[in-house]
Amino acid sequence: MNDTLVTVTCQSTLLVTRLDSVSMSQDAVSIGRLPSWYPGTERKPAPLPLLLVQAFVNTVDLEDGTDRLADLESARAWLVDSGILDRRAELDETDLQLARDLREAIRALLAGGSPDARLEPLRRVAADHRARLTVARGGMLGLEAAEHGGLGDGLFGLLLLIRRAQEDGSWSRMKVCANPDCRWAFFDASRNQRGSWCNMASCGNRLKNRELRARRR
Repeated sequence: MNDTLVTVTCQSTLLVTRLDSVSMSQDAVSIGRLPSWYPGTERKPAPLPLLLVQAFVNTVDLEDGTDRLADLESARAWLVDSGILDRRAELDETDLQLARDLREAIRALLAGGSPDARLEPLRRVAADHRARLTVARGGMLGLEAAEHGGLGDGLFGLLLLIRRAQEDGSWSRMKVCANPDCRWAFFDASRNQRGSWCNMASCGNRLKNRELRARRR
């Protein structure tokens, strides 16, 4: 049987049915055992497979000044471990810059209200790749990246995960910390979905104290 290829844009309705690089169960994530590829610790993890998008955004820690995509060596290690990049694939500075640009475009998407131009890296990745229609057990139709291996293919897979989350409603719970010095991506599991900080004890109180001091001046 021939595969059906579908050209994908950011506006298309996408559904990805699997993520081979994620093997950890959701129960493990819920009790705090994060995959090896998750950067640092996480108090508010997203459910799988959306957790991979959260991890990708959080490969840079603004407060600590660390960035797992800062150079080719550290980037390759993380991208291969996360399954975004095939270990046999090549990686150059142009690829890496695209990954960093896409990371910030996704952060802008999470923050909302960003100028449309900030989302251009998403359109670039979407326009340069194709998705394959799949039929899973029970007849569930889905989409997955038509090719696997290169970094662009892995980044395209992240877009498929985002669109799936937009479709099932979980994307609205993905946010970035309101502390401008942090901007860490977190999953708001609260009932009212009004969470603003990745950690109330640090970022939340710090920002509130800063605003209080400003009002007293």
